[in-house]
Amino acid sequence: MKPVMMRGLILAAGRGSRMGHLTDALPKCLIELEGEPLIARQIAALTRGGVDEIGVVRGYRAEMVELPGVSYFANEQWAETNMVMSLVAAAPWLRAGPVVVSYGDIFYRSELVRGLAAAPGRLVISYDRAWRRLWTLRFADPLADAETFRVNAAGELVEIGGKTTRFEEIEGQYMGLLKFTPPAWTSVEALLSTLNEETRNNLDMTGLLNRLLATKEFPIGAFGAAGNWGEIDNPEDVALYRKMVSDGELVLEEPLP
Repeated sequence: MKPVMMRGLILAAGRGSRMGHLTDALPKCLIELEGEPLIARQIAALTRGGVDEIGVVRGYRAEMVELPGVSYFANEQWAETNMVMSLVAAAPWLRAGPVVVSYGDIFYRSELVRGLAAAPGRLVISYDRAWRRLWTLRFADPLADAETFRVNAAGELVEIGGKTTRFEEIEGQYMGLLKFTPPAWTSVEALLSTLNEETRNNLDMTGLLNRLLATKEFPIGAFGAAGNWGEIDNPEDVALYRKMVSDGELVLEEPLP
């Protein structure tokens, strides 16, 4: 039997306003970590993780995101919309086959991609079980930024994205890497069709996941990992990850030759 083609989609339309001057002249996905832009490390991890074709949703400073062998989609309304509408820009891929979707401001290793791609389920999200160590390094108060995350005994998502003052309500942190299959995307499109334009435009990914949970139409799988990833949300994050690499606490995916 011919193996199912797996595509990878990087959502890189946003500017990343919290990065300050670092994104005045370039999109967030081009911020460098240890001498390589984030998007180069994402493409390497996706490719080595078994992805057959890669696409990028561009928006802010789209002309700067030019990479060989990559397909492009456009979110022309990147300044007025959130991440879900960037997903919608790539709907033809999401209808056609399984797609591993990556935020444009994260980095991760190919092992995570491979495990997520192989995980069963219509829709599967990745999460970091060892999140507390990273959040303690990034924030004076880890609970100020961390969100609720709970899974059941079957490894299915139960809760995501809420605020809490209790570590017991956080079994991990969502990593910004997830896998859609066409049946899941059909459900997403049906859900989006019930929302007004303003709500659709402002919908972020955790908001979408919560709405899907509420429908109870199908379980959302959760694939757990431990470390060797990160998100870059502000300039201090870049300095932190550089130090973690130097101290041997973080192993980055090397770019493709």
